[in-house]
Amino acid sequence: MTALDDFIDALPKVELHVHLVGSASLPTVLELARRHTGHAVPTDEAALRRFYEFRDFPHFAEVYLGVSGLIREPEDVAALVVGAARDLAAQNVRYIELTVTPYTHVVTMGMPAPAVTEALDVAAREVADLIEVAYVFDIPGEYGGEAARATADHALTHPPRNLVGFGIGGIEQDRAGHEEAIRDAFRAAVAAGLHSVPHAGEMSGPETIWEAVRELRAERIGHGIRCVEDPELMAHLRETQLPLEVCPTSNVCTRQVPSIAAHPLPRLLEEGLYVTLNSDDPPMFNTTLTNEYRVAARDLGLGADGVAELARNGVRASFLPEDRKQAILAELDAVRTATPIV
Repeated sequence: MTALDDFIDALPKVELHVHLVGSASLPTVLELARRHTGHAVPTDEAALRRFYEFRDFPHFAEVYLGVSGLIREPEDVAALVVGAARDLAAQNVRYIELTVTPYTHVVTMGMPAPAVTEALDVAAREVADLIEVAYVFDIPGEYGGEAARATADHALTHPPRNLVGFGIGGIEQDRAGHEEAIRDAFRAAVAAGLHSVPHAGEMSGPETIWEAVRELRAERIGHGIRCVEDPELMAHLRETQLPLEVCPTSNVCTRQVPSIAAHPLPRLLEEGLYVTLNSDDPPMFNTTLTNEYRVAARDLGLGADGVAELARNGVRASFLPEDRKQAILAELDAVRTATPIV
């Protein structure tokens, strides 16, 4: 361990872009795979690691849905929340906005919506002494208008206590033809007081980001890295300081970026855009949030000051109350002041 490693470990952090199913540890997935039948998920660790070697984003989506199919009871949902929360708390994370895709649990697996909500509430209470958990409900974009309507209905009629946001993920190109249903779902969610946090510009071009900005009233953008292809969009993001939830290792593992060295994160910062650092689906990508900070500091050349600023950005871009933000920022600044490294 180096002084930089120690500093990154000590940094108080928030995690704004991490998925519930994608945060399931390898032991958890193996236990579920061995307990259930009728699936293609491997039941030994070496094979599971190979299962997580993704050819492209559609292959990743296929694997992700396969693992989602192992979540068959509300108790499984709660166990995943608790596991993710404990993993992140051990990394000095103070607060998470955990993305949940209730459609896969309620419609695909047949769990009652109130039972899923109760599981989320129970899990958040169980880990409250370790970490604060908030939720984002996420439309699986590949399921189109039906999923948009069902996700909005769940968010509005049976929301978990700590629901703060509404998003959309999945294969961005599959949203074509379902734009109005998706827009309607976001309008309803925003009118109900939820924050708009759609994925956009991860595997499709700038047009998806423009759609998120203009039609979905995005307050943050999940990924957004393809904005570099559109100077007008870059200027808009710079002017508005609309936060981007950037996940470097994820982008490499799903083949959206050829390598960490080629990742646009440094350019986004050089261009004056607002960037936060996140882990997305950490066990699937063999990473952690702490590792993403190490990658940014070392491989992308940001150093201690650079990653400290990314940590501050995450706190400021979160949906925490202002007093909680200020408390974490003060702690973060104290850690930086006490660490004389560059």
